[in-house]
Amino acid sequence: MNITRFQPWSFIDFLNRDFEHSAACLIAAETVRSPASQWVPAVDITDEGSQFLLRADIPGINLEDIDVSMDGNVLTVSGVRHAEERSSDAAGAQRIERSSGRFLRRFTLPETADAEHITAKSSNGVLEIVIPKLAEIQARRITVEAA
Repeated sequence: MNITRFQPWSFIDFLNRDFEHSAACLIAAETVRSPASQWVPAVDITDEGSQFLLRADIPGINLEDIDVSMDGNVLTVSGVRHAEERSSDAAGAQRIERSSGRFLRRFTLPETADAEHITAKSSNGVLEIVIPKLAEIQARRITVEAA
């Protein structure tokens, strides 16, 4: 004879976790389906003292399909990942998980960012954008003289 522990709230906990997961998926899907973008690349931003380093995961995107621009203090990274041609006469099931279409990310940079010297390069599906910082302007003490 097996003894089973009675846990009356386990089913409710399961439903609650399932509901939270569904809600999170809906929120993420709403973000992805915005008019400006159909998917969102993951981004890491690091402050390295003299510069900011932004890394974005953009595998499978050609360099000519990436646009990096600066307007005011807003850095915009956009582009498009083209969908692969799929054969309609393929036998068997298909599961498509990789996103395709347009993407758009905007970042508000601090006033210390040097917009004139931003550089971008892509290697192995990772876009690296280096944003140098301006030299800090030191406050100057002004002496008051007697007239």
